[in-house]
Amino acid sequence: QPQLVESGGGLVQPGGSLRLSCVASGFTLDYYVIGWFRQAPGKEREGVSCISSSGHSTDYSNSVKGRFTISRDNAKNTVHLQMNSLKPDDTAVYYCAATLTDGSYYGCAHYRMDNWGRGALVTVSS
Repeated sequence: QPQLVESGGGLVQPGGSLRLSCVASGFTLDYYVIGWFRQAPGKEREGVSCISSSGHSTDYSNSVKGRFTISRDNAKNTVHLQMNSLKPDDTAVYYCAATLTDGSYYGCAHYRMDNWGRGALVTVSS
């Protein structure tokens, strides 16, 4: 069965950086829109960022815009989320997710993701 596995989470001080990675197995990400989502304790899951199948188009939530960068390496079947200037409010379990596309990209809010990773915990604390 297709799988997505996140890595790179951990504890970081405010203002620090982390890079999350999402590796796919059982399928290729070449034809998938990929998104990063997060869920903090007591909060609903929210979309963080999405990237088109080609990697040329991206979207970010207002809360992370200018601080986070999503990228993908289709040759390695991997997607990354570079997280800079981290704040305590960024503390959450971060999930990567994927859905098949025809190559078009309509923005992060358009997609309902079909495949989800198990999540990686990011804790931002002094």
